[in-house]
Amino acid sequence: MAAVLLTGHGGLEKLEYRTDVAVPLPGDGEVLIQVAAAAINNTDINTRIGWYSKAVDSGTNAGGAAGFAEITDSDAAWSGEALTFPRIQGADVAGRIVAVGAGVPEERIGERVLVRNMLRTYVGYRPYECWTFGSECDGGFAQFAAAPARETYAVNSDWSDAGLAAIPCAYSTAENMLHRAGVGAECVLVTGASGGVGLAAVQLAKRRGATVTAVCSAEKAEQVRAEGADRTVDRGSDLVAELGSNSFDVVIDMVGGSQAGQLLELLRSGGRYAIAGAISGPLAQIDLRTIYLKDLSLLGCTFQEDEVFENLIGYIEANGIHPVVSKTYPLADIARAQEDFLSKKHTGKLVLIPPAVNAANPNGTEI
Repeated sequence: MAAVLLTGHGGLEKLEYRTDVAVPLPGDGEVLIQVAAAAINNTDINTRIGWYSKAVDSGTNAGGAAGFAEITDSDAAWSGEALTFPRIQGADVAGRIVAVGAGVPEERIGERVLVRNMLRTYVGYRPYECWTFGSECDGGFAQFAAAPARETYAVNSDWSDAGLAAIPCAYSTAENMLHRAGVGAECVLVTGASGGVGLAAVQLAKRRGATVTAVCSAEKAEQVRAEGADRTVDRGSDLVAELGSNSFDVVIDMVGGSQAGQLLELLRSGGRYAIAGAISGPLAQIDLRTIYLKDLSLLGCTFQEDEVFENLIGYIEANGIHPVVSKTYPLADIARAQEDFLSKKHTGKLVLIPPAVNAANPNGTEI
């Protein structure tokens, strides 16, 4: 099959497009999916460049194209465990089941599906443990991918393949942050609001009844407001001066970096700060007095309870959300797609489309 192999941590040269990769075989309790579309996420790039290594103290873009020289492979993946290479990345998979492993009903063949990106099957469903699809196991940057049947969800929707592929990582990250923070009809601030996770957070917070202020660049503000934001503020502004201290119940942050201290100042007493990314940099200076004097809750959000992804399937089937896909690319153009992703000129998601295959007989191989 065609697939993109990540051959090691580093720059874009570590992405190798091949057409002679073996089609995976579904193991016990697994399904084989013909991938129709797979979106790009920050975690794909962070994993490729080894950004999760504690040796790195800058933002993703600093090493996004060329990688970092100073990483240590032992902690360069998000889980803190060393990766094995080659690895097929891709956390977002939309496609159809074309084969099943032992213990999975054959009736599932033909289902249109999404794969939960934060997998619990391989760690025995233990609390606060998970694998990322495309990190600790092979993912969706390929024509076929194997995934746990239990975490491969049938979806009844007339959305495009690219639209469905935009959901798993970005929307589950956003929904998880809102779920963990218990967001309701409150005042919510969303950073990085024009990106995949940020735009998802805007939509999902609005469906919970929140009043949403979104931080984004001025040129993207109109589109972010069109997706539901009640107000936008330029990402380069002094947020406290612009919005006022003690103005928000919840902050949903994907950016991190030097603005973290300001974000805490924006929260009211009893406010909640949820973070699931640090694209501007992993290090921040904060005033601990702000946290305890205002009784703030700080929520790191990675692990997801089952209901988070199940909620998303329901939202899709009810047309309660709508993904924004800025552009699609052939799978072979993954390097160009990641360069465009790093430029941050788009709004929403960029999606890769694998070449079409005969699912019954890919490259002459019987499934």
